[in-house]
Amino acid sequence: MKAGKRVSRNAPVTEEPRMPATDICGYGACGAAGNQPGRRLQKRFRTEKQTYTGETAMHTEINRNRIETLYETKFLKCYDLQYAEGKHYFEASRRNKEDLTVRKTGEAFRQMLPDAVTVAVVLHLPGDETRLLMSYEYRYPIGQFLLSPVAGLLDPEDRLDSDPLVKAAVREIREETGLAVKETDRVYVLNPCAFSTPGMTDESNAFLCAEITLDSLDGLNQNGAVGTELFDGFELLDRERAQKIFRAGRDEHGNFYSLAAWAVLSAFLSLF
Repeated sequence: MKAGKRVSRNAPVTEEPRMPATDICGYGACGAAGNQPGRRLQKRFRTEKQTYTGETAMHTEINRNRIETLYETKFLKCYDLQYAEGKHYFEASRRNKEDLTVRKTGEAFRQMLPDAVTVAVVLHLPGDETRLLMSYEYRYPIGQFLLSPVAGLLDPEDRLDSDPLVKAAVREIREETGLAVKETDRVYVLNPCAFSTPGMTDESNAFLCAEITLDSLDGLNQNGAVGTELFDGFELLDRERAQKIFRAGRDEHGNFYSLAAWAVLSAFLSLF
């Protein structure tokens, strides 16, 4: 890895200067001095901020336990969240009814494991070359091969491990790339649990980075695809190509890609 490419995680964080309390809209409390609507807005904001508890303190009418299963398969379920009398919100989820995120409160929510892992696989190659490894994977709901990072659901065995996210990441790397993570390689968590589309689903992903040092690319393959997985080659992106794709919002074929791919590109450009 070239010197100066890594961003120190211990670097001091400088805080942006804060706007004075009387200037929350840029015009002295939302307008000229003495503007009563602006003052009421300021007071309401402060009150809500003080009473927020992380639960449903401001929305006590929400019922989290009146849930009906509408459709269920091995990998996907659909639920009717009847959050109030006569009110329905439909959710797609990978979870069983008793394990739905909506039913978790307090510490159970904060300690939950995600549904899946997404991994930024960074290869350190001979000649001090660093590359981001991505692939083209067919995504059935999109109907296209999308530029994609290594990713996959946590298996039951992963959840029993002392480090479930790393265990799942190492397994997925082996399955999707043919590469075996060595003891001298580094695999670490970037984000333990992020929700992909919380307006429709409680699906969640952990984001990790795996730094793998290789002497050659001889072991790279996509022979470990299982089930409906379908791959069509790799991309080994240097910083310049990754930045071009990141800024364009399209791969080098002009196609859009997933939010997970965007996050992995962002992590690679930030850290290397």
